[in-house]
Amino acid sequence: MVTGQGVVTPLGTGVDRFWAALKNGECGIRQVQSFSTEDLYITIAGEVPDFDPKERLKSKALLLADKYSQYAACAAQEAVTMAKLESPLKDKAAYRAACIIGSGVGGLTTLEFSYKMLFKENKRATHPLTLLKAIGSSASAHVSIEHGIKGPTFGVVSACATATHSIGLVYRMIREGLVDVGVAGAAEASLNWGATRAWQAMRVLSPDGLWPFSKRRNGTVLAEGAGILMLEELEHARARGAPIYAELLGYGMTADAADMVNPSIDGASMAMQMALDDSRLAPSDIGYVNAHGTGTTVNDLNETRAIKRVFGNAANKLSISSTKSMHGHCLGAGGGIEAVAAIKAIGDNFVPPTVGLHDPDPECDLDYTPNVGKTREINYAMSNSFAFGGLNAVLVFGPPPA
Repeated sequence: MVTGQGVVTPLGTGVDRFWAALKNGECGIRQVQSFSTEDLYITIAGEVPDFDPKERLKSKALLLADKYSQYAACAAQEAVTMAKLESPLKDKAAYRAACIIGSGVGGLTTLEFSYKMLFKENKRATHPLTLLKAIGSSASAHVSIEHGIKGPTFGVVSACATATHSIGLVYRMIREGLVDVGVAGAAEASLNWGATRAWQAMRVLSPDGLWPFSKRRNGTVLAEGAGILMLEELEHARARGAPIYAELLGYGMTADAADMVNPSIDGASMAMQMALDDSRLAPSDIGYVNAHGTGTTVNDLNETRAIKRVFGNAANKLSISSTKSMHGHCLGAGGGIEAVAAIKAIGDNFVPPTVGLHDPDPECDLDYTPNVGKTREINYAMSNSFAFGGLNAVLVFGPPPA
């Protein structure tokens, strides 16, 4: 069961603010403010606005953490509060809880700052907390400390599928009886000059905007944030009177084993089919798909073809959207943020739009909900994450059990 959710996004912090922005078709992609764009031709990104850690975070230790850990802690706090879970956990309950929070690159901005001190400013040493701030398991460790979680606690790294893999792992841990409850998702805060230069070199970023499934799409847009779910075994949730917002029904994961950059139709379609099989649903049961939809030429076309392969005739009755068109590509955190969008879509029977889709690619010919969201019955929703390296992960959500 999903008993709590939390997000930090370029559209704002908090699930209610985020969902309202998606429904309104707002766009959080703007000119970069947090670092100099000198010598860069990419000057736009999805930066989190108005995030003051002193206001958002309770722990003094977190004020010394990397921004990706701060985002994770903020989103996790919202999920824990929403779930009405005792915090910190005590006694046996602490060991029956998991905290799996990943990141694609961890504290990359901390590393850039440290390298600048050493190699540009010729400092003799870096900040003494550099290592702790940078490592990819810091976010999970911070959150476990904050909430007294003493069961499985670690980070997952799978590029842009990180959050989805993390959620899937906790889902499996609960189903197999290892834990009763778990915090799952990912955080990313890798927007800086050096990272942008590295992404520029791959020629996959757009200097103009993120337009999934559009004829004019010319690349993705980097973004940051965190997406966290509180997952809980059904009877455990009922016994403590927890709110239940949705049920996580299915999880599928595959690897293309083909190419580091170009996605495969086989890997994506098999991950979707595995998630459907795990949920014991038919393709026609799915009302909404939150697409990976990065705005790159190959990814959007291959995802369209993969959806058609899995859903067959039912593909023409699907509502699909890429919310990345509004919040940007949040990299490792993307799947967590998009899982929240899928859950809210079920709860509100509302499909968020794909903004900027004024001139659809004729080869991307499914219903991608152009520009304006719409009301429709959604009993079940799918969320896709297809990462560099051909790492695919898919989740299927449904309504709370009767």
